[in-house]
Amino acid sequence: MSEVGTQSQPALQEDLRWGVRRLCERFPDEYWRQVDVHQDYPEAFVKELTGAGYLGALIPEEYGGLGLGVGDASVIMEEINRSGANGAAMHAQMYVMSMVLRHGSEAQKRAHLPGIATGELRLQAFAVTEPTAGTDTTQISTIAVRDGDVYRVRGQKVFTSRVQHSDLMILLARTTPLPGVRKRSEGLSVFLVDLRENRAGLTVKPIRTMINHETNELFFDDFVVPGSALIGEEGRGFKYILDGMNAERILIAAECIGDGRWFIERTSRYARERTVFGRPIGQNQGIQFPLARAHVQVEAADLMRWKAAGLYDASKPCGAEANMAKLLAADASWEAANVALHTHGGYGFAVDYDIEHKFRETRLYQVAPISTNLILSFVAEHVLGLPRSY
Repeated sequence: MSEVGTQSQPALQEDLRWGVRRLCERFPDEYWRQVDVHQDYPEAFVKELTGAGYLGALIPEEYGGLGLGVGDASVIMEEINRSGANGAAMHAQMYVMSMVLRHGSEAQKRAHLPGIATGELRLQAFAVTEPTAGTDTTQISTIAVRDGDVYRVRGQKVFTSRVQHSDLMILLARTTPLPGVRKRSEGLSVFLVDLRENRAGLTVKPIRTMINHETNELFFDDFVVPGSALIGEEGRGFKYILDGMNAERILIAAECIGDGRWFIERTSRYARERTVFGRPIGQNQGIQFPLARAHVQVEAADLMRWKAAGLYDASKPCGAEANMAKLLAADASWEAANVALHTHGGYGFAVDYDIEHKFRETRLYQVAPISTNLILSFVAEHVLGLPRSY
């Protein structure tokens, strides 16, 4: 067992927090400002994180990772965003591999997980969403047809991020057409696609967005995937996708908490230093109260994050808690962002103050990877027992 694995949980998490914080200090505000302005990928930052082992946190030690839990991994993502960085540039590397870990064959694990842990392989692309299906994943129309030892894929995906920086991609496709299944959730399959081996039949079209997220449309035209790329059983892909979403929700909640704390810490400092009418603006309750409320909301979201992570790491049902953690954290970070922009006034819109690009980045989590409204629908149906609304 590694030295990390022998520590008590609070001590381990404190070490993780300070280790990530020290690494992030080598990438100051100017670095992220330039990444945003030039729409670059933070290659140097990702390389440092990977080299330190942080992006392999959830991979078991036997495959070269740190063998940590989701709670531990959430500390890493929180600190990345709390430093002023954008964890969305690399978070998929941490949780997308869970599809392979939890449902892949031993051969797939041995072939790919060690390389993902060291950073030799990047698995950051998650091709699920389609233009006409959106969040109704069961209605996707991308199809994979078995042809001997291979599958031939035809269809389209949208908002698939970081394909340009990935060696591997998780692809969800329908292997049994809708008319041939009893339930809409059946007949979907997941593939681990090696983008290094073959891109013939795959067209990648970047989508310019309000945040530097490197997202794309994908077009599959007789794209060939070997049969060995199938993860788990054919037709059970929807279950596998849902299984990985709880970890995703928890880690993104942690990113939002990191964003919220960045906004509150940065804005509190500004409010102490900025003097108007002969007194610091932070002396005014009109500044104090919104900041204090934003802080309270972030702290409350943090508690739900830990409740969800504790259940997940204990292998207990946590769908409701993971979704609620994501909703509370996304709302808290967005409120903190609004308070920060309002407190900074005109300077909040100035690039050199960094508020505006973090403001744009944290707004994403009201919409993706699941909208707050869909979470409310989930809670209404599965927690409160109300009739299904969609």
